[in-house]
Amino acid sequence: MVKPVHVVGGGLAGSEATWQLASAGVSVVLHEMRPLRRTEAHQTGAFAELVCSNSFRSDDWASNAVGLLHEEMRRAGSLIMGAADGHKLPAGGALAVDREGFAGEVTRRLEDQPLVGVAREEIGALPPADWDSVIVATGPLTSPALARAVQSLTGEAELAFFDAIAPIVHRDTIDMGVCWLQSRYDKEGPGGGTADYINCPLDKAQYDAFIDALISGEKTSFKEWEASTPYFEGCLPIEVMAERGRETLAYGPMKPVGLTNPHRPERPYAVVQLRQDNALGSLWNMVGFQTKLKHAEQVRIFRTVPGLEQAEFARLGGLHRNTFLNSPVLLDQSLRLKADARLRFAGQITGVEGYVESAAIGLLAGRFAAAERLGTPLSLPPPTTALGALLNHITGGHLASGSEGNSRSFQPMNVNFGLFPPPAAPPPRVKSERGSKTLARKHALATRALADLERWLAGGASIAAE
Repeated sequence: MVKPVHVVGGGLAGSEATWQLASAGVSVVLHEMRPLRRTEAHQTGAFAELVCSNSFRSDDWASNAVGLLHEEMRRAGSLIMGAADGHKLPAGGALAVDREGFAGEVTRRLEDQPLVGVAREEIGALPPADWDSVIVATGPLTSPALARAVQSLTGEAELAFFDAIAPIVHRDTIDMGVCWLQSRYDKEGPGGGTADYINCPLDKAQYDAFIDALISGEKTSFKEWEASTPYFEGCLPIEVMAERGRETLAYGPMKPVGLTNPHRPERPYAVVQLRQDNALGSLWNMVGFQTKLKHAEQVRIFRTVPGLEQAEFARLGGLHRNTFLNSPVLLDQSLRLKADARLRFAGQITGVEGYVESAAIGLLAGRFAAAERLGTPLSLPPPTTALGALLNHITGGHLASGSEGNSRSFQPMNVNFGLFPPPAAPPPRVKSERGSKTLARKHALATRALADLERWLAGGASIAAE
């Protein structure tokens, strides 16, 4: 009888790691403290609950690194990508999902998997000594007790940053006599639609008033011990962006380019976009509007946006503190903790940012643990793949300063083409338009990645998503 591998945490990374282990024929015990103990951000006890956006970002594998990661994970038999594809919503070129349907699908498939046992309990200390193989996938909201235990074991002070959540609006409270449906540049999404976003237009005076309200609005105050915690740059609160410059939002999440207002001939100075959040189409989230404004202030300020004057909110924005390891120093290439090799880490706690990136590291941790348990050769994904590039960054690719390479400068990272080794030769231009050189380079990197991925997958046991 092969001893089970224990997975601690039922988020995206833990769910994916569990699936990969069971699909390889290894029994798993999945430990999840919800719903017995709640977190600051979760609302249910479902596995892989999405607590921030419902978007997995771009699904274009040929020109976007996260889209490439989607495709690699699909080919590697990913549970998370299978569930996402089964519950996708209209979102232009992005892959957005129905939250409840997605999490429900992941939960059902894991609970129905005969090699998976579920233990609803909190692991508040280092796992027992007789657990000889453990994947810790407790995410950015790791319980304080477990975080302290890991910190004590490694001798490292924990790193942390703040992450913010965007509000969700009831669709029937949006004034469509002011707003309109359109994807930027009428870009066709995976479902074929070109009108996947609700757009709320602002003129210059309305935009300036909105910026003033964001800057002066009452914000959530930090506890003393949180005061020095930085934000993650990829998910800044909208009011923090506004404080960096009055035009920051007009050139960022509120940019009006590629949109045509059918109600008025002139182009708006700025727009607020909302994206469908559930399969019924009754809930829409405010894109890029993560915030630390107090709830009453959110209602007051966001109702000044044209078309949202009568908006009712299914959820208001919020702020939560994320924790992650100094992974380049603490983890080896197969994600094992150097101070205790029976422990592997996966997901956001390793220093990746984003749903898909977290699940991808869970996929790798599950495959690595399965190979170790079954006594088969452990093969790392090529660094030319999105999986390999992301793994290489968090376990050794980060350039740290300091004589001993233990700088605290390591920060969470989304997957991007800057993490990939350059192509052997400059790719030919695919067309003469501006930016074609960059597009050709991305396409060359993506094409090479998928070819190398197929060779890597062919070298080991196939894990099916069905």
